[in-house]
Amino acid sequence: MNLQVRPATPDDLSGVLEVFLACWRESYRGILPETAVDAMTDERAEGLWRRVLADPVGVVLVAEQDGGIVGITRHAATSDDRGRIEGAVHSLYVSPRAHGGGIGGALLAQATSELRDAGAGAATLWVFAANQPSIAFYEAKGWRADGATRTQPEFGEREQRMRKEWE
Repeated sequence: MNLQVRPATPDDLSGVLEVFLACWRESYRGILPETAVDAMTDERAEGLWRRVLADPVGVVLVAEQDGGIVGITRHAATSDDRGRIEGAVHSLYVSPRAHGGGIGGALLAQATSELRDAGAGAATLWVFAANQPSIAFYEAKGWRADGATRTQPEFGEREQRMRKEWE
């Protein structure tokens, strides 16, 4: 079971969708309201990930194991108005059938390494506030809630921001 983390290509769309939709439909069930889970249709997910994979801003990484995609993450380093580099992890999904195998940790480590290499001294991410398993995962990796929250209209669920500094 050799794990490879590599940049995603447009050809990875079907594998990315499989992981993403499995997370929404299996991992989020019981965490998010059924209406939020059911709102992520195949068509909506495909449109979202087609845009993400074509967007030149940010990097999408996939974790591949035994010839199949088992995890995805997206991250970006941008400059703020003072010229400082800010890092952000925009998504991290691991197939429910592959949880506990170190895939999420490998993806997160690669994303933060690339953000550090780009000059970011820290990174933030957003996680659904009700998603305690993911919050515990991030905390175990050194991420901490920084007190910021939001509710995006397309999801309708409260999220909390987490931050990790490495300077």
